[in-house]
Order: sequence, then structure tokens, then C-alpha cells
Amino acid sequence: MEQESEHLSEARMILSEAIDMMGQDTDLRESLLQQRDDIRTGLDTARQRARHDKDKAHEIAMRYQSVKTQLDSIRLGIGRLREQTSRLQERREQLIASIADNRDPVEEYKLELEASLSKRLSVEASLTEARRALETVEHELRNSEQARNRAEQDVQAVRAHLEQERLAAQMFEVQRAGIVEQLQEEELNLDIILAEMPEGTEVKPLEEELESLAGKISRLGPINLAAIDEYKTESERKNYLDAQNDDLMEALDTLENAIKRIDRETRTRFKETFDQVNKSLQELFPKVFGGGHAYLELTGEELLDTGITIMARPPGKRNSTIHLLSGGEKALTAIALVFSIFRLNPAPFCMLDEVDAPLDDANVGRYARMVEEMSAQVQFIYITHNKNAMEMAHQLLGVTMHEPGVSRLVTVDVDEAAELAAV
Repeated sequence: MEQESEHLSEARMILSEAIDMMGQDTDLRESLLQQRDDIRTGLDTARQRARHDKDKAHEIAMRYQSVKTQLDSIRLGIGRLREQTSRLQERREQLIASIADNRDPVEEYKLELEASLSKRLSVEASLTEARRALETVEHELRNSEQARNRAEQDVQAVRAHLEQERLAAQMFEVQRAGIVEQLQEEELNLDIILAEMPEGTEVKPLEEELESLAGKISRLGPINLAAIDEYKTESERKNYLDAQNDDLMEALDTLENAIKRIDRETRTRFKETFDQVNKSLQELFPKVFGGGHAYLELTGEELLDTGITIMARPPGKRNSTIHLLSGGEKALTAIALVFSIFRLNPAPFCMLDEVDAPLDDANVGRYARMVEEMSAQVQFIYITHNKNAMEMAHQLLGVTMHEPGVSRLVTVDVDEAAELAAV
């Protein structure tokens, strides 16, 4: 009897939950039915509006076809008038010839010519009005087509929403049938359960209590006589794991502090390096171009992941990025940037491969002077075919093919060659 009483209590709780769910399902079903009716009403309205727009579009298409036919007829009339005008022009030339031969002109021909010209002007005015009407009709047709497309999209959205609501209603109906079937299997009377249920009962607290009791029962499990020994073992293991966790957390804090320190130092060094390179670029750019202004600009606020943009303004141009410059201007800007970096951290030597290829003679001279100035700190090896750049070099190395298929290296010391030439 105690077990049956417990089962009966559980069944009453399940029944109360089912009754509440049935009430919620009934309210939800009524709400969904109301939404379905509203959606159907909106769908019918959208369909009527779409039909109206379609009829209007058809009407505009008919008007467009009519105006097009009128325009074709007007064009044919213009062609005929042009032929008449050409014939009248020929006749006019004949009359002018007859006047030159001292023959009297015919007044009626002059009147006919004037009438034809006035008719032509009226036809051209009608053609202009027809063109304007055609443009208006085409504009209305495009607007109607856009409205029809929007109406069709609204109809599709309403249909999809209606289908979702229909599926949800079917799901709730299946849940309700399952609850009713479960009550019938338990041979429980719904009216009696409702009468015995206290007022103000809520489903959520009962569900939480039921889940809590089920969890406690499942955690108890079967009776274990070795639970005390297992508890000691697990307690020792927990203490060991806690100690390891504390060590890991301490190491993690140390790593995070090191990362923060490295990030801070990286930001400081990056900002210092950026400022120095930017300052050198602002000094070298006018030397390379003979004027102008250039500077480096950060693309973001975070220094660790920001990009850098080169803003260059050659003489006579506005500020722009390097992507908008010509090939020679890009080369000169790159030279100024490379030399700015070399000023900050000079390397033992620097190799330049035909950097002066896109430059004219004046810019090659500036480039060569810049290389000569920087050669006091860096040894430059550059490949060039420009005589002005060769003149600035101290040592020339050339490759020649004295025999077919056999290359030979030729070395010239510019200072020694100058001394020999002087002798």
C-alpha cells in the first residue's frame, strides 16, 4: 500500500504536469490558429495585391506597346517627310538656278516649301512628346515590376511562416495525444486529479523537485560496503589533483604575466622603431624626389596587429597611397623606405637589382647620390644598365661572352681606370 501510495503520488504529479501542459497546449493552439487566420488573411491580401500589380503591369505593357507602335509610325512619317524635304530642296535649287537665269520664281512653290517645313517642325514636336511619353511608360513599368517582385517575396515569406506554424501545431497535437494516452494507460480520472490538486500549483517547481529527487536516487546507487575506503582513496587523489591544479594555475599566471610584459615591451619597441623609420623617411623622401612629403601611417589602433600604409606626395601631387603612384615613383619611394630602415639598423651590405630601371636620368642621379651617401655605412652591390649609376660606383663587374657559350667576368676599378686615363 505504501508503494502504491507513492506510485499514486507520482502519477498525480505527472497528471498535474500533463493537465498544465494540456492547458498550455490549448492556449498555444488557439494562439497558433489565430496566427494562422491572420497569416491567411495577409496571404490573401498579398495575393490580391500581386494580382492587382500583375494587371497593372500588363496594362502598362499594353500602353508601352501602343506607344511603341505610335513611335514607329511617327518614325515612318519622319522618313517620308525627310524624302519630301530632300525633293523640295532639289526643287529649291532649281528655282534658285532659274532666278540666276533671270526667270521669275513661282510663289506657290515657296508657299508649299514653307508649309512642308512647318509640317516637319510639328512632326518633330510630336515625336519629342511621344519620346517623353515612352520614357514615362518605361519608368512606370519598371516601378510596377519592382513592386510585383516585392509582393512575391512577401507571399513566399508568409507561406514559409505558415508552414512552420502548421508543423508546430501538429507537434503539440501529437504531444497532447501522448499525454492523454498515458493517462488512459494509468487508469486515472482527469476530473478526480483536478479536484484533488491544490490551488496555485505550478508545474516548474514540481519538475525541478522531481529531477532533484531522481538525481539523488541515481547517485545513491546500490549499497557499497567499501565506500569508506574508496572515499579515502579518492580524497587523497583529489588533494593531489588540487595541488597540481594550483601549480598549473600559478604557472599560467606566470606565463600570462610574461606575455603581458613581452607585449608591452613589443609595443614600446615597435612604436620607437616606427617613429624612427618614419622620421628617416620624411627626411630621405624629399632628397630622392627633390621635394614632396611622405610618412608612414598605422591602419589600426592595436600596435601588435596593425598594418602600415605609406602615404606619399611627390612634388606637384596630392597625398595618396603608394598604390596610386607610377612605377618610377613607387621605386623611389621604396628606395627612401629601404634606406630609412638601413639607417636604423645598418646591414653589412645591401644588394639592389636594377632599382633604377624605371627611373629617368634626373631621378637616377638622385638615386646614385643617395647610394653614395649611404655607402659610408653600408656596402652596396647593385645591378644596373644606366651609365649615370655606373659612374657613381667604385668598382665595376661585368659579364661578357667573348666566345659563343662561354661567359667571362670583367672587373674594372674606377679609380685606377681614372688614373690610367689621366696618364
